Amino acid sequence: MNRKQLTLVLGLVVVIGGLGLWLWKSETGAYRASEGRMGQKVLGDFDVNTVSAVTIKQGTNELTLAQQDERWVVRERGGYPANFSEVSELVRKLGELKVVQPVKGPLGPTALERLELKPPGAGAKAATLVELKDKDGKVLRSLLLGKKHTRQSSTPSPMGGDEGWPVGRYVMVPDRPESVSLVSETFSNAEPKPEQWLNKDFFKVEKPKTIAVTYPLAPTNSFKLQRETESGEWTLADAVGEEKVDNSKVSGFSSALSWPSFNDVLADAKPADTGLDNPIVVEISTFDGFTYTLHVGNKSGEDAYHLALRVAGAFPKERTAGADEKPEDKEKLDKEFKEKTEKLQEKLKNEQALEKWTYLVSKWSLDSVLKERHTLLAETKAEQPSPAAATAAPVETPPDLTAPPLPPPVP
Repeated sequence: MNRKQLTLVLGLVVVIGGLGLWLWKSETGAYRASEGRMGQKVLGDFDVNTVSAVTIKQGTNELTLAQQDERWVVRERGGYPANFSEVSELVRKLGELKVVQPVKGPLGPTALERLELKPPGAGAKAATLVELKDKDGKVLRSLLLGKKHTRQSSTPSPMGGDEGWPVGRYVMVPDRPESVSLVSETFSNAEPKPEQWLNKDFFKVEKPKTIAVTYPLAPTNSFKLQRETESGEWTLADAVGEEKVDNSKVSGFSSALSWPSFNDVLADAKPADTGLDNPIVVEISTFDGFTYTLHVGNKSGEDAYHLALRVAGAFPKERTAGADEKPEDKEKLDKEFKEKTEKLQEKLKNEQALEKWTYLVSKWSLDSVLKERHTLLAETKAEQPSPAAATAAPVETPPDLTAPPLPPPVP
């Protein structure tokens, strides 16, 4: 073999060897060991302040939390405000997430399926995908959330079936099986459930003065209550005849709707579908000058009603000075009046911002006002005879002197 032939043979060996190495790496690439190190940041270094949107995908469900008009909103709920603390906490945790324990190979399809790290849509136990995006929609970082890691309790549960409690979760950067690792965060709330991410701040009725409930389909159930002072007793404003309320039955109206809550919001609710085309109307005025008008529609399931809200406010612009008010007290009282008015105006602004949506309001929130007229009334007792009349001796009936005499007895 001459030198030229030897060179050609060696070249073929190199080409064939390189091709074989490439094929081997392609076949075993999915089985590379984890590249993570304990304490290493899972997503590397990036500025969390550049995150303007968070997308969560699980199966066929998808949720988008995004910054809009300098606030976080839930897109799947018509841009309803999101819970800022929950969103910022998720982004912060992802930015600071560190490897607790690298998962060493082999990490092929079977291992990834066991750790529930297959991409969304790849079966019942697929991962949850979280994507962090910038203001232009570009993905900055993404992460697959897999199976939760649990720790067994030293004390067996009396209920049985103790499978331990979650203390961490397996995660992986998409398309990088070597990045599989165990972290200490469980990300239990990282689910594409819009209702869980809503800002649950709601309206709050304080110091109610009048409460009127109108039932369009059953007018006899309607009523209106009123009271003269914040601590006064409730009376029927539309009493008929001798109707009176039972104080024990209406005392709860003093705190009605003081802490209402809602379960979810509907972005494109149609009145005919929710019963809001012919609703029960609840109107409440307060001693502070607020007027709340609630339109209550049909029930949704057994635990919630459809509800639409309107809020108005009328507050005094100036303080009326007292007759004996001293000059040294005027500045202090004027300042207190101004601060109180500003708080009322801010409350009105925040509550009027809630008018855009239809809510699913928990049943227990509305049960305090959705009463029927007859259930509020005091029972009327039948008149009883006086004790003197009951104990008086019976009056004998005088004989009828005009009647003919009885015939004599027969011997």
